Amino acid sequence: MTSQMNRTDEERGVDTGAAEKRLRTIPNVGPAMARDLILIGITRVEDAVGRDPDEMYERLCALEGVRQDPCVRDVFASVVAYAEGGPSKPWWAFTPERKARDVSKKKSPGARP
Repeated sequence: MTSQMNRTDEERGVDTGAAEKRLRTIPNVGPAMARDLILIGITRVEDAVGRDPDEMYERLCALEGVRQDPCVRDVFASVVAYAEGGPSKPWWAFTPERKARDVSKKKSPGARP
C-alpha cells in the first residue's frame, strides 16, 4: 500500500489551489514556499503544529533531489512558530539560532564535517 506521504495530492484529495491560498496567509509564505509546504504534506497552518523544521527541510531536499538554501529551513521554523501561536516574525529572525546550532554541531566530538 502506498503511504499517505508518497501519494499525489489528487490521490490524497488535496485541492492544491485552495491549499496554496490558505498557506499564503501565513507570514513569510509566498507561492513557491506554499508549493514546498504542500509537497511535504502541509496544506493548512494547523498541519505545521509540532513539526520539526529540520525534518521538514530534509524531507523537501530529499523529495526535490537537491540541497535547498538553508534559509528555507528558517522559513519552515517561522511557519511552525506561527502555527503554534507565536507572533509573526520575519524568517530571518530564525537564522541566528540555526547558524549557532550548525556551528556547535561542527565543533562537537564525533560530528561529521
